Amino acid sequence: MNGRDTLTQARPAAASTDEIHTRLQSAILEHRLPPGTKLGEDRLAEIFSVSRARVRQVLARLHNEQLVDIFPQRGAFVACPSPEQARDVFEARRVIEPAVVSRLIGELTPAKLKQLRQHLAKEVEARRAADARAMIRLSGEFHCLVAELAGNAQMLRTMRELCAVTCLIISLYNAPTAESCREDEHETLVDAIKNRNVALAHKLMLEHLTHIEGSLVLHDAEEAVDLERILKG
Repeated sequence: MNGRDTLTQARPAAASTDEIHTRLQSAILEHRLPPGTKLGEDRLAEIFSVSRARVRQVLARLHNEQLVDIFPQRGAFVACPSPEQARDVFEARRVIEPAVVSRLIGELTPAKLKQLRQHLAKEVEARRAADARAMIRLSGEFHCLVAELAGNAQMLRTMRELCAVTCLIISLYNAPTAESCREDEHETLVDAIKNRNVALAHKLMLEHLTHIEGSLVLHDAEEAVDLERILKG
């Protein structure tokens, strides 16, 4: 058996489309793949042991989720929202999220409150462990959970999209989620929801979003990214 045969047998099994999507999505949302990173089809096909056609399917899916930009003749890149897009996203969130909170308060049950408390416990644990990736992920998931528990499918779909783009904005403009989402902000919001205090819940949500947006700082730093290390690790 020659060396080429040995390498062929050692080649890892091809990843499924869903697995590739999950890995890329997680790497983007956890800031391991920063905005502007080139996602070359050939390189990704090699990393995941799949065809370029499958890679294109995944990139198109991520493009629909606004996580990837695709340019003719240039290829795919992790989306790089402009300052104007960032302002638009937070404006949209300030309109939508108070309505989401109002609906949740109207539909609140002990079981739903328990889910919110369980999520807060995960956030606390991530902070104690200084797990930056988990803190980034859980912060966005909190807002999506509020929308999910509110019971409006369209609101949830919109919130998932807005939270994903927000994650990119935070990464691009150097406002780490662990700092921009203060330790007690989600907890005080859940307390207001528990007490069915709509006015206070609205106020806390708007303050929370304003605080995150106010922490954004534009920078132009670019770093080389090792796709294989990030996606296989």
